[in-house]
Amino acid sequence: MATDRLTAVDAQMFWMSAKIPNDTFLLYAFDGVPADLDVAIDELIAQARNSVDLSRRVHDESRLLYPEWVPAEVDRDRFTIYPSGGWSDCLSAVVALVDHQLDARVMPWRIHLFVGVTDVPGIAGPATVAVLQITHALGGGGRTCVPAAVMFGRRAVVEPIRPRYGHPALLIRRSIEAAKAHRELLRDTEAGRVPAPAAPRPPRRTNASPAGLRSMRTLVFDRAELAGATVTVAALSAISAALAGQLSALGEDTSTLGAEVTMTKPGHRRAYNHFGTVGIGLHPNLALPQRRTTIAAELADRRARAAHPAMRASDRAFAATPAPLLRWGVSQFDPSVRPAAVTGNTVVSSVNCGPADFAFGGRPVRMAAAFPGLSPMVGLTHCVTGVGDTIAISVFAAESAVGDVDEYLERLGFAFP
Repeated sequence: MATDRLTAVDAQMFWMSAKIPNDTFLLYAFDGVPADLDVAIDELIAQARNSVDLSRRVHDESRLLYPEWVPAEVDRDRFTIYPSGGWSDCLSAVVALVDHQLDARVMPWRIHLFVGVTDVPGIAGPATVAVLQITHALGGGGRTCVPAAVMFGRRAVVEPIRPRYGHPALLIRRSIEAAKAHRELLRDTEAGRVPAPAAPRPPRRTNASPAGLRSMRTLVFDRAELAGATVTVAALSAISAALAGQLSALGEDTSTLGAEVTMTKPGHRRAYNHFGTVGIGLHPNLALPQRRTTIAAELADRRARAAHPAMRASDRAFAATPAPLLRWGVSQFDPSVRPAAVTGNTVVSSVNCGPADFAFGGRPVRMAAAFPGLSPMVGLTHCVTGVGDTIAISVFAAESAVGDVDEYLERLGFAFP
């Protein structure tokens, strides 16, 4: 199989976008406004043209083969400039952009520029906000933030993808190997050598199909303010308290609350989408110290289970799935089906953008945020995004999930010690 074809998991993400829109939105706030906006955009274009990730698109014409990555020209049509306004206006505009998903066969990414934005958290004067909208076939925020930073001037080498392909003739053999490894996983679990899988949870109103007003909000902290736990654990603990308080006020049972947390897979990156999701209990009934300890322990258990050889064997078998079979499977997916149990009652992702060592037109980056999309089973998502010493907690919510999103954000702010 040619090495410029999408891996099975990336093709699945591309095909699934027709069922559930899944573009990634990464937001960067820069301190000030470039002296010459045209020159600043030209610099981004030049950097993007030198990027393997940002100078390709999807070519999908054969029903028998996986789609291909083919070269794509990067021009001014990738950039849209919006009128100046306030921070809340900017976030409202990003919500509206979610309804205009990209066609990765034509334009797999674009940048929306909001110039002269006022009231951006952590920035005293007018700011420039760049919103990178990018197809999930090129990965989630954890992957796409690296080529994005390089496009904005970071001097770094982007980790290459080491694709895992599998000829369809290997499917039977790899499936047998995966079944054998799964039986070993069951034995190791029963013997206590591997943590048990997370139990599914009953759905709550946050799992209803999103309806009503959709809103994006952010809370911004200095990293030092979240001392006492990892940033992700601190965020999960605060989300636990805020979500339990909000849902309890709306008449929901919150004793079983859990979160669906994205987790990078161990080992070399074999696809752009080199991650899985795991269920983590939020334990709102526990006191803060015990809640943080329990959440941290569950995250460690999920990582330990993900490292079992059975998971890699399963990935190898999936990589050998014939393209027509996977395409057919995606076509059978019905997003309207309501399961009796869910992985989590909200989604929580983490994106580490690294040091604050890039800029736009000479204006330094001060804050980054990411907004995982809503889906038919998730009306509330969060992302913990760090750049330098600034941490943003992003919230994307439908009115049907939490009611008043500003009330929920206030609870979330108070939940951080």
